[in-house]
Amino acid sequence: MSEWHHHHRDVTGGWLRPAVFGAMDGLVSNFALISGVVGGGASPTVVIVTGLAGLVAGACSMAVGEYTSVASQTELTRAEIEVEKAELIRNPEGELAELTALYRTRGVDAETSEKVARQITAQPELAWRVHVREELGVDPDDLPSPYVAALSSFAAFSVGAAVPVLPFLLGASGLIAAAVISVIGLLVLGGVVARLTARPWWTGALRQLLLGAFAAAVTFGIGSLVGSTLT
Repeated sequence: MSEWHHHHRDVTGGWLRPAVFGAMDGLVSNFALISGVVGGGASPTVVIVTGLAGLVAGACSMAVGEYTSVASQTELTRAEIEVEKAELIRNPEGELAELTALYRTRGVDAETSEKVARQITAQPELAWRVHVREELGVDPDDLPSPYVAALSSFAAFSVGAAVPVLPFLLGASGLIAAAVISVIGLLVLGGVVARLTARPWWTGALRQLLLGAFAAAVTFGIGSLVGSTLT
């Protein structure tokens, strides 16, 4: 009988989280921003300028933040990898005992644990990789790329932030068209994310709709209050 294998999706590539977060953040933040300035009585021209400025500023901020975050995390991981490599050279017996004890905690008997640990320790390139995976919980050959994270977040934020601006670019003068298209965008994005994470699409769609609507309502209220106060 042939052996059956199952396939896992890539969960460590470093693109999904910034892309999802960027698209959601772009749509919610720019919809809320536009709602605020419309609530304050801004003209369509001001709304367009504000929306485009929010898109560019937010996309750049997201990209810089993701790059710095992922780069710092990767640099720290690489520094700890060097520590592990040095420790294997300085104290091989201690690292051998550590690896043996680790396999014992996994349910392997003492004799087999020591045998496997010795075989691994005898191969330096394999040894440090095994120690890094077991002790740091990361794959040293598949560290997330800060460039992928930055580009993913920049592109996704830009797409999300463009949604509520689009009706005004096409001639709309009120918030209704932007609200309708933003609601659709929130439902679609929430549903897609839910399906990617193997959950019912409607749970993610409704959750994102409620959160986005709440943010827009708050900023619209504040914009209306500030606008009426200033006038």
